[in-house]
Amino acid sequence: MTTVSGAAGAVTKGLDAEAYRRMYTLMCVTALADQKSVAESKAGRLQAAFYPIRGMEAVCAALGEVLEPRDRLVSTYRNLGDALAKGVSLRSIMAELYGRRAGLSRGKGGPMHLQDPALGFSATTGIVGSGLPIAAGLAMAAQLDDDGTATVVTFGDGATSIGAWHEAMNFAGLWQLPLVFVCQNNQWGEHTPIARYAANTDLAARAAVYNVPAETVDGFDPLAARAALAAAVARARAGEGPSFLEFRHYRLTGHTGTADFSYVPEDELKAAMQRDPAPTFRTWLLEHGHMAAVQLDEIEAQARATVDDAFGYAAGCELPAASDIYTDVFADDSWVRSLHND
Repeated sequence: MTTVSGAAGAVTKGLDAEAYRRMYTLMCVTALADQKSVAESKAGRLQAAFYPIRGMEAVCAALGEVLEPRDRLVSTYRNLGDALAKGVSLRSIMAELYGRRAGLSRGKGGPMHLQDPALGFSATTGIVGSGLPIAAGLAMAAQLDDDGTATVVTFGDGATSIGAWHEAMNFAGLWQLPLVFVCQNNQWGEHTPIARYAANTDLAARAAVYNVPAETVDGFDPLAARAALAAAVARARAGEGPSFLEFRHYRLTGHTGTADFSYVPEDELKAAMQRDPAPTFRTWLLEHGHMAAVQLDEIEAQARATVDDAFGYAAGCELPAASDIYTDVFADDSWVRSLHND
């Protein structure tokens, strides 16, 4: 098992100014949209629960740099950054959260069921760990087709205690599937700290027993995340088998947008906030001369405009009609017509 370290920017080979711009932009848009979604959730204006991703922005930005539209991504209900990383429109994401017809699932799926297969954002699931066997199936299909793509599945640390994780790991290791397991270890399984529910908190070590190369990576560092993901995705595309990446960071907010998180130790949260991904990356970009303050200010202003536009658009979209309840549920409308005939 290899551990990828610490300080932001440890691995910068092959990156140019535009890559830094893209990564910082995605981190800013994700953080701002996340914060506004939490506020809208608390105000009761969203149509379903929202699951914040604060603290995970660095890994999302790295995914956005590494994955191509042809690659497949399976996510969880904590999926805002994953969807943006795969190129999904923020407008369509927010319309779904508001339960509007213009949403990705026409306003009927909510945040637990975002998907855009055309962009390779294949599925999101509301059951902890349930995306893992789905991703294994997609990876096996890619292997059989020999299409040279990678499948990536994201999940939280809590999912590693679910049976589906062990099944997917064993399946991927046995068949050497082109699958990258991305564990967002934010230290909390809902309201329970990892040491209280996992007998072995070294998740990469647990994964390695399935004949899958495993690494522990600094989840606050977008460049370390990018380097680890690039290597793992390249292995998958080359037919060299699966990888497991445990990104260690910290959840900077509650389990849901309205959840109390006073149970989080104050000193732990304070220490984690010192490494808040977007502000930390901004400081690194400045200190290493990759971008000027005025450029970063412009990115942040554009990110705010993008987020304001998406929320304004979504709130103004029409709601689904009552008749839409049957749309996209049945292969044809014969069942519905039989109801009316009765």
